[in-house]
Amino acid sequence: MKIVSVIGARPQFIKAVVVSRALRALPGVREILVHTGQHYDENMSEVFFRELDIPEPDYHLGIGGGTHGQNTGRMLEAIERVLLQEEPDWVLVYGDTDSTLAGALAAVKLHIPVAHVEAGLHSFNRRMPEEINRVLTDHASDLLFAPTETAVHNLLREGIPSNKIYLVGDVMYDAALYYAEKAERQSQILTRLGLRPKGYILATLHRAENTDDATRLRVILEAFAKVHREVPVVFPVHPRTRKRVEALGLASLLNGVLAIEPVGYLDMVMLEKNARLIATDSGGVQKEAYFYRVPCLTLREETEWVELVRMGWNRLCASMDSFEISQQMLEQWVGEEDNPYGLGNAGRLIAERLISTTRGN
Repeated sequence: MKIVSVIGARPQFIKAVVVSRALRALPGVREILVHTGQHYDENMSEVFFRELDIPEPDYHLGIGGGTHGQNTGRMLEAIERVLLQEEPDWVLVYGDTDSTLAGALAAVKLHIPVAHVEAGLHSFNRRMPEEINRVLTDHASDLLFAPTETAVHNLLREGIPSNKIYLVGDVMYDAALYYAEKAERQSQILTRLGLRPKGYILATLHRAENTDDATRLRVILEAFAKVHREVPVVFPVHPRTRKRVEALGLASLLNGVLAIEPVGYLDMVMLEKNARLIATDSGGVQKEAYFYRVPCLTLREETEWVELVRMGWNRLCASMDSFEISQQMLEQWVGEEDNPYGLGNAGRLIAERLISTTRGN
């Protein structure tokens, strides 16, 4: 059995290593790893492969840095060539990026079955490029691996047949359990930055709704600077965000916080685990905050992870007032205990379902 796994962005590396480990433990399975190059920065790509022991990609397409349309189109063409050469039994895609959609479209046009990991997550905001990628990929897929009950219900409401949908839990939870101890042993990020556990706030920002709106971006950065006067704000700056900050003439605002280059996964785990609060627009970081029981302020109008809002660990903040954002960042709270993301065995369940489906079960 041959499976082509398509990845390209930092969160996908984390998800893919969980499933790859499970697949490669099964006899008769060969995985072909295709890295589109969507994240091409050293700190956004290669360091993750080293830290997570991800196998070297069989294909590195080197496509990134363009618009959504440019990236998706070029990836679609390049992935199609790979699939024609490899003739896999399955194409496996993850999440909601341009790489996800390109991999799914390339496969279905060649009549190759598609499996979507993290299916059924919706913000119901069609202005988000990620939302379009999710919906189209879900409807193109033959197997939909849902991380939560909410995701299953979303898929059923959209008319996707129930026999295509499998509730497996969240592969990010698998990764959090697997790598937490390794991060404790190896990461020196807190010492290097002079940080005390629970003595700082971690911030991340990369989504278009925040970075492409000059006013919104300025307000958020001003809020970070206000908070930094009272509690250190550690801000690993995504390359896309840094580019926008410089283009909009907002670079001076980064001087008001501890703005650092993107960090590897193990360093990020340590920063998340030990933060007093996390402010982010990242879906993955929202979940990781909960895994480590750190309150999270989500800098968006909505979230795919509605369970976290219901449980009280996650609060939404789409304010256009820097003072209001800063005040919410300085609050501290805890939520309810629950177990919405499975038992930490999602990777194994996905691998076993792929095998059994291939055999006709």
